[in-house]
Amino acid sequence: MRFYLTTAIDYVNSRPHLGTAYEKITADVIARYKRLAGFETHFLMGNDEHSQNVYKRAVERGLEPHAYCDQMEREFRAVWSELDISFDDFIRTTEPRHKAAVHRLTQQCFDKGDIYEGEYEGWYCVSCEAFKQERDLVDGACPLHTTQTPEWIREKNYFFKLSKYRDAVLAHHQANPAFLQPEPRRNELLRLLEGGLEDISVSRAGQSWGIPLPFAPDNVVYVWFDALINYAAAVGYGTDPSRFETDWPADLHVVGKDITRFHAVVWPAMLMSAGMALPSQVFGHGWVNFSGQRMSKSLGTSLDPSDVARRFGPDPLRLYLVKEIAYGGDGDFTWERYEERYNVDLANNLGNLVSRLAAMADKYRAGQLPAAGGGGRLAQVAEAAVGRYRTSMDALALHEGAAAAFQIVDACNEFIAETAPWTLAKRESDAGRLDEVLFEVAEGLRIAAVLLRPIMPASSAEILRRVGDTTTVDALRLDRDSPWRGHDGRQIAKSAAMWPRVEESVKNDAIVAGATARPGRKKESSVQETPTGEPSVPAAPAAPAPAPAAAAAETGISFEQFMGVDLRVAKVLEAEAVPKSKKLLKLTVDAGTERRTIVAGIAGAYQPEELIGRTVVIVANLKPATLMGVESQGMVLAAGPDGQPPTLIACDESIPPGTRVR
Repeated sequence: MRFYLTTAIDYVNSRPHLGTAYEKITADVIARYKRLAGFETHFLMGNDEHSQNVYKRAVERGLEPHAYCDQMEREFRAVWSELDISFDDFIRTTEPRHKAAVHRLTQQCFDKGDIYEGEYEGWYCVSCEAFKQERDLVDGACPLHTTQTPEWIREKNYFFKLSKYRDAVLAHHQANPAFLQPEPRRNELLRLLEGGLEDISVSRAGQSWGIPLPFAPDNVVYVWFDALINYAAAVGYGTDPSRFETDWPADLHVVGKDITRFHAVVWPAMLMSAGMALPSQVFGHGWVNFSGQRMSKSLGTSLDPSDVARRFGPDPLRLYLVKEIAYGGDGDFTWERYEERYNVDLANNLGNLVSRLAAMADKYRAGQLPAAGGGGRLAQVAEAAVGRYRTSMDALALHEGAAAAFQIVDACNEFIAETAPWTLAKRESDAGRLDEVLFEVAEGLRIAAVLLRPIMPASSAEILRRVGDTTTVDALRLDRDSPWRGHDGRQIAKSAAMWPRVEESVKNDAIVAGATARPGRKKESSVQETPTGEPSVPAAPAAPAPAPAAAAAETGISFEQFMGVDLRVAKVLEAEAVPKSKKLLKLTVDAGTERRTIVAGIAGAYQPEELIGRTVVIVANLKPATLMGVESQGMVLAAGPDGQPPTLIACDESIPPGTRVR
C-alpha cells in the first residue's frame, strides 16, 4: 500500500510562523500515522521561490535571488528539524526537475489550445500575488492583507481556459464528495463553481525571476501556476516517466483554507487539460490565531515556531496544536492556554502516570513486572480506544485521534485511584493482585504511547522505553503493536519526570514576531508519589474559599425561582490543585454537551485523583467567576458541618452527564 502526501510549498520572503508550522505538523502526524498503519508513505514539502515578494526581499538584503533562496532553504529546514517533521522529499521551484515539469505541463496545455494570449486588467494584491475581483475587496483592501491596497494592473499575457473546465470540475466534486474536505470548504467551492469561472492569467510579462514559458520565453510562468506543478514534479513528471506512472496521483494535498480554490478548482482543471489523473483528496485546514488575531507576517501577529518549541520542546507544541484544534476549523494560541494544557495533559496526566508507574514498580517489584494475562477493564478500554483512534485518524479527525489515546491515559489514572496499589502492597495476600494492577497500567500506557507516536514521536519512544517495550519505534505497526499483550513480563525503567510542572506563567506578548520569551520556572508535578506510593498534594499557602451564596429570604423562594437554578449531573474528567491554594481544586467536568472548568473549595476533603470518574451535581447557570486566576464556570454541590471539609453531593453513576436535576 502506498500513500503520497503533500503540503503547500511556502513563500520564502520570511521565516515560517506558527500558522505555517501548524500545517506541517498536522501533515507530519498524518504521514506518521500512515506509516504506523503499514502504508509505504511518501511525504513531500518544499519552498516556493519564484514569488515577486521573494525577489524584492532578496534585493533588500543585497543578495542575488537564488543565493537568498539557498539561505532561506537552510532556515526552513532547520525549523522543520526542530519540530521533528519527517518529510521524505523537499522540493524547490528553482530546481531543474521542477522547471522540466512546468515546461512540459504548460506546453501540453498550450498544444491542446487551453492557453491563449490576451490582455488583462484588474486589482492585484502584491502579498497574495493574485488578482482580486472588486466584489471580494473589503473597504478597498484585500480580505487577507487588510493593511495593503491592491494595485490596478493592466498587462498583456497568457491565459488558461479555466472556464472551459468548470462543468468537468463541478462534476468531479459532485461525484466525489470526499475530494475536498472538510465539508465547509467543499460547500464554499461548490457555490463558486455553480456561479461560473473566469479564465486566469498564467504568465507575467517584463519579469526575469521565474520559469520562462516554453512557447513564449519573454514571459515567465505566473507563480501560482508554477507552484502547483511541484506535486507532480516531485514524483518524476517531466523527468522520470516510470516513477511518475507508479507514484502519481497524490493521495492527499494538505493546504490552508485560503488556497483551497487553487488546489480544488485550478489544479484539477490544469490536470484535466494535461490529461493527468487528479489527486484523491484535498484537505483545507483552518488558521491558528494568536490571541484571537489571525497569524500573519504582514500584519505583525506571527509567532516563531522555533521559539515556541524551545519553551517545552517540540512534542508539547505538536500535542497542543493537534489536540486543542478541531482539524479543519480555526484555533487559537495563547501562552496562558498553552501553559495550562501543558500542565494538565502532560505534567499532571501523562507525565505523572509515567512517573507513578515507574516509582511503584521500582519500590514494590524492583522494576520487574511479571506477565498478567489478558487484562481486565483496562484491556477493554484500550481496545475500544484503538478502534476510535483508527476511525478518527482515517477520517483526518486528528483531534479525536489524540483524544482517543488520552482516554487510555485517563483510564489508567482512574484504575490506579480505584485499586490503590500502595494499599495492596501492605498485604502479602494481595501480592498477586498488585502484580496484575501494575502490569495492566504498564500495558495500557504502552498502547497509549503507540497511538501517540505520530503526534509526539520522541516522547512516545521514551515512554515505550520506560515501560519495557523493546520494539524499534520506526518498526511499530498498529495492527501488531496496539492489541493487548498479556504474556510478556516487563522491566520498567525509572527516570526523571518527563514534563515538570510549570510554575511561572508566560505572558502572551512574550514571543511576538520572533522576539524571545523569558524562561519560566518549572517544578515537579503537583501530584506525586509519597514513600508508600499513595498520591499526595504538596501544601500551598492559604487562600480564601469561594464566597458562600446569599441566604434565602425568610419567606422562602417560589417554585419558579427554584427551577431557575439549573442543576445538572456531571462527571469529573480531570482534577488538579490550584497553585498557591490549599483549599481549591480545579475540576474539568463533562456536563453532557460540553466540558467545563469548575473551581471547588474541597481540597481539604479530597485528593485530586480521588475525584476522577465521580458523578457529581453542578449549578450549570451560575455566572462565571475568577478564583486564584482560574475562571470557574459553575459550582459543585457539597455539604458538611461548619468548619469541616465539605462532602460532595453524589449521584447515581448510571445517570448520564447533562441530565437535569429536578
